[in-house]
Amino acid sequence: MSFIEAAFQDAESTLIKFFKDKKNISQMESAIACFLDSIRNDGRILSCGNGGSMCDSMHFVEELTGRFRKDRPPIAAMSMGDPSHITCVANDYGYDYIFSRHVEAWGRAGDTLLAISTSGNSPNVIKAVEAAKKKQMKVVGLLGKDGGKLKSMVDIALVVDNKVSDRIQEVHIKMIHIFIEGIERELFPQHYQ
Repeated sequence: MSFIEAAFQDAESTLIKFFKDKKNISQMESAIACFLDSIRNDGRILSCGNGGSMCDSMHFVEELTGRFRKDRPPIAAMSMGDPSHITCVANDYGYDYIFSRHVEAWGRAGDTLLAISTSGNSPNVIKAVEAAKKKQMKVVGLLGKDGGKLKSMVDIALVVDNKVSDRIQEVHIKMIHIFIEGIERELFPQHYQ
């Protein structure tokens, strides 16, 4: 078997293991309900992550503020990826605070934070979750490995059981697309008839 075939097989088995666990499906439904609760109550969705997880965080937001499958009004969402904010805060306070300062500035009670960490132990994501909890925000965690410290800190933990970050991220992006579809199906059901 080539490494390419092995990579596809590992990706397939990781995805199947995740979605065959009915608890994960229930948790995803809860996450969608949480996002919808924020949106319906004039709240917003914030998201954060490092590296590829930041890209996933930004992908989630651009699909909400822009367009997913069909035209519709934008949904209030913000990813914490502004390089001027990141470099300012990292320089003045330390890298561990790049997301928490953003949550402190923009988060409100009733908002939802999507916190993404393949290890579940990213110090800056942990601080963002702590800041969100102080603001009485809900937190959905897209995590990996064993869920790390974040598993017990978030309201809804979705843990991809794999040790390799890229496999974890592949399932994370699938969940993100399902979140968006779930949000749209509720808010714009005419697009799915």
